[in-house]
Amino acid sequence: MSNWNTKDLITTDKQFVWHPFTNMPEWCAPEHEPIVIVEGHGAILRDSRGREYIDGNSSIWTNIHGHNHPRINLAIREQLERIAHSSFLGTTNPTAIELAREIVEYFPPKTLSRVFYSDDGSTGIEAALRIAAQFFHMRGEKRAVFVACRSGYHGDTAGAAALGAAKMFSVDQEGWRFPVRTVVSIEELEKLSRGQSDEVAAVVIEPMIQGAAGMRIWPPGTSTAVRDWCNRKGALMIADEVMTGFGRTGKMFASEHENALPDIMVLGKGLSGGYLPLAITLTTEEIFSEFDGSVADGRALAYGHSYTGNALGCAAARASLAIFREENVLENLQPKIKKLDSELRQLRGLPGVTEVRQCGFIAGIDMDDAEAANEVCRRARDYGLLTRNIRIVLMPPLCITDGQLERAVSALTEAICHAARQPEGCASVRPGLAAASPSEVAKS
Repeated sequence: MSNWNTKDLITTDKQFVWHPFTNMPEWCAPEHEPIVIVEGHGAILRDSRGREYIDGNSSIWTNIHGHNHPRINLAIREQLERIAHSSFLGTTNPTAIELAREIVEYFPPKTLSRVFYSDDGSTGIEAALRIAAQFFHMRGEKRAVFVACRSGYHGDTAGAAALGAAKMFSVDQEGWRFPVRTVVSIEELEKLSRGQSDEVAAVVIEPMIQGAAGMRIWPPGTSTAVRDWCNRKGALMIADEVMTGFGRTGKMFASEHENALPDIMVLGKGLSGGYLPLAITLTTEEIFSEFDGSVADGRALAYGHSYTGNALGCAAARASLAIFREENVLENLQPKIKKLDSELRQLRGLPGVTEVRQCGFIAGIDMDDAEAANEVCRRARDYGLLTRNIRIVLMPPLCITDGQLERAVSALTEAICHAARQPEGCASVRPGLAAASPSEVAKS
């Protein structure tokens, strides 16, 4: 382990860095010591003071196969020896070409067949919205309204934020919005009048489960019902699989559970295995074929980014897909999903816990007090578990071991009991945990 000057790093961070979704006065307070992550292996992260933590939220839901996976590392090194990046505007590269083919092969023929690259989930959604709106404009149809689901989150760029993030985080600003209608259920969607539905370009949904809303699971049949509504009303269905893609729900893509294939699918986060920023917006050939002209005549997609089709990101993504194929990741995940279910049962009935939800390898825990939930996330760090301290979410890398999974839930148990000022409740659930040190909790 290298020697890190933690004090100097933190001082410099507080002087120069602006962190996302962070109350900076609290962050910069003299008494606050941020965790400085310097190393990761598998499901374990290590900080500059040598403390170890289970990566309980997969580094904001991105990491799939663990940190420092030798196959992804090698793929990036080999690509780096050739070239790191070249423009995708007017040229192409072999790695992006092959990744596009491999992604399309996951879907039935004549369905999702075209790949548009961008940098992250937000820009992938942004591309999806632009594609849908321009698609109908070029067809001469006055469809410019998007339907989003209440509490949905689709990113922070202006267009994506208009679908829900702006209101969710109280940053809605006049001039950012474009026509969006929010519904809370399929029943509300069905109540739209004929005139209202005729204006809809697309319905945007996180299939199976809403992420930033607190891991809210949709009733069974929701995706199928959205697909049916779009078919009947002539609108497009956009599936935001930025969080749910790549095994998180137990299948490669959440849309597979109800066989509700969208017209447009957005992939990000785990696409590169959690290594590099990369996103994909998949569309059907019918949609793509409408873009049959030039930018000048308004029949080409005038949208893109400097790092579109980045070779290093695509190399990491190809290696991640190879791991899925050759290491039986989805098959090996099924007993871990059952193990997670078994472990989560001990959280039900703990003081302050109101609900525990699980969808595949994703778990959300609700408490009766928001500040108590934040305290649980903060205190869990003392027992070797890192989670994002907004809501209690457990979504570790798919490579996590059974022992690490047990310790992750044990850390939550301990933190919940202490947040409720009832530490004696912990010993009855997991005897001996209170005596464990943070490093003992984290070690594999």
